[in-house]
Amino acid sequence: MVFEQVATGGCQSYLVGCNETCVAAVIDPEISQIDRYLGLAARDGLRIRYLIDTHTHADHFSGTRELARQLGIPVVMHRESPAPFVDMRVDDGDMLLVGHLRARVIHTPGHTRDSMCLMVEDRLFTGDTLLIGATGRTDLPTGDPEALFDSLFRNILRLDPTLRVQPAHDYQGLGSSTIARELAENPRLQKRDRAAFVEMMRSLNLTMPTHMTEALRSNMSGGKTVAQLLAEAAAKVPFMALADLKARVEAEEGDLIVLDVREREAYETGHIPRARLLPRGQLELRVNHDLPDPTRRILTYCELGCISTLAAATLRELGFQRAVALDGGMQAWREAGYPVKSGAKP
Repeated sequence: MVFEQVATGGCQSYLVGCNETCVAAVIDPEISQIDRYLGLAARDGLRIRYLIDTHTHADHFSGTRELARQLGIPVVMHRESPAPFVDMRVDDGDMLLVGHLRARVIHTPGHTRDSMCLMVEDRLFTGDTLLIGATGRTDLPTGDPEALFDSLFRNILRLDPTLRVQPAHDYQGLGSSTIARELAENPRLQKRDRAAFVEMMRSLNLTMPTHMTEALRSNMSGGKTVAQLLAEAAAKVPFMALADLKARVEAEEGDLIVLDVREREAYETGHIPRARLLPRGQLELRVNHDLPDPTRRILTYCELGCISTLAAATLRELGFQRAVALDGGMQAWREAGYPVKSGAKP
């Protein structure tokens, strides 16, 4: 079996493949690691056949949908998943054929209603159901401590104790564990009375995951993240360096339009000399009046460089093929000690 573990902070994802048939699956892919999965598969001569999420993630952005778009292969999740883009919905006991490997689905609700584990040879991919030294939390949407108790003590903890536990999270860099080790050492698994376990889970008082709202929105609906939108926009436009813009402004380069896409208050507080004001929220409504010549070179900037990247990409889509974005923003311009003009005029 080909096995690769990819860490993204504390999040863990896996590439599992069959040596003989060169077929593979990616489990719990993170969207920022897409090129890495593709690179690993290419290095080992593997063709990815399945993209599997063990549950609806609230703490990282799933890469299944984007990989599916690129590769034309199915997204696999449990039938309880709310995501509309799932191609293959599986149930307890179903098996996925990854070449000569068999990935058996074990439905393990508790962390979420759609949580499942996958058993592949001597490894159990546990998602957030069982972690190293912990378990998945049950205070997020569709979490249920009663269900988690059953999934653990009446299901996966009764499997072969030598099975290697490969969780979707590992914040200590341990890599893996075994069922036997978790039964012996995992503090949460020492609460083997149902009532005591449920009370413990309800009393954890954990902080909410970073970007939880955006992660749930993206993973449940298939919508894009802000980072995706920015990355896609950045791939469509060229950029200009701060020093280059300063030189062009000082030379009063006539062909260049400098466009401040912040709001009026920010513009009047301080802007780049010669910059016009056209707030991003009004761009599409005012572009024909304010920018009548699509052949002009237009540079957009904002406070930090994000909104201006989106604005430049929009201008390119509208036909302004010489639109560029500032590499940085007004904050970086000020920190560089470059000239700033205040007031309502350019």
